[in-house]
Amino acid sequence: NMSDAMAILHKLQTGLDVNVKFTGVRVFEYTPECIVFDLLDIPLYHGWLVDPQVADIVKAVGNCSYNQLVEKIISCKQSENSELVSEGFVAEQFLNNTATQLTYHGLCELTSAVQEGELCVFFRNNHFSTMTKYKGQLYLLVTDQGFLTEEKVVWESLHNVDGDGNFCDSEFHLRPPSDPETVYRGQQDQIDQDYLMALSLQQEQQNQEINWEQIPEGISDLELAKKLQEEEDRRASQYYQEQEQAAAQSSGCMCNSAGFISHVIFPTQQVQGAASPASTRQSGSNERKRKEPREKEREKEKNSCVLL
Repeated sequence: NMSDAMAILHKLQTGLDVNVKFTGVRVFEYTPECIVFDLLDIPLYHGWLVDPQVADIVKAVGNCSYNQLVEKIISCKQSENSELVSEGFVAEQFLNNTATQLTYHGLCELTSAVQEGELCVFFRNNHFSTMTKYKGQLYLLVTDQGFLTEEKVVWESLHNVDGDGNFCDSEFHLRPPSDPETVYRGQQDQIDQDYLMALSLQQEQQNQEINWEQIPEGISDLELAKKLQEEEDRRASQYYQEQEQAAAQSSGCMCNSAGFISHVIFPTQQVQGAASPASTRQSGSNERKRKEPREKEREKEKNSCVLL
């Protein structure tokens, strides 16, 4: 278990793949990512449950995980059996009506299952949150960027499925945000940053695997996004430098990183045509006198080079 957990620890920087089942608050499809929670003895919960009193939904969903239910809906829609088509429609309606990934039946089960004062992890909407229970009430640790300036806001109560909770301090006393509009904008910024980070990570994975060993422990999402952006900028700068060097080489000179022209050797025949203007004003007699020596010099210099 230790070696299996070590193999996926780097995924904690971006997210783990867990697949809920709709029959219990601690029922997940067992994937390698679940080993981390088992090894560290950290309870993992969710609240996306089917109400057992609604028989048609119970029959349609059954013991399927989320991924299996999506595949079942697609299969039922393509079936010629009217009963299967109806069952697929019921399952699809259940997913649409519980898009918040929390039901009131699941919330009641969570309140009963979580122990008083227990620290655990709550999975919802593809996010993991720290959850605890205080005096019979569930609370989620506040981590949105919009609360960076709200020093007194630490916990948010989880008492309905709409996300309309009450904010509390570290002692679970009510502490409403000083500026709700600022908090709202901060939450939107957090959503945008999560989206941009996801795109950046996707592009990074397409190019090459991330060297997670160089990323320090405890880095925040924002710092990770900045680090990935800096790496992308560095690669773009390196690419343009390589293009400029290739263009410089094709024109007959090579430039070093400081921008100075290095010594380049040219054949003599290529530079003889660039004689100075003073040499063209020499008299014809002087040219006749020096013609033969120059012819000899040219013969010697045919296979030689000039160092500029």
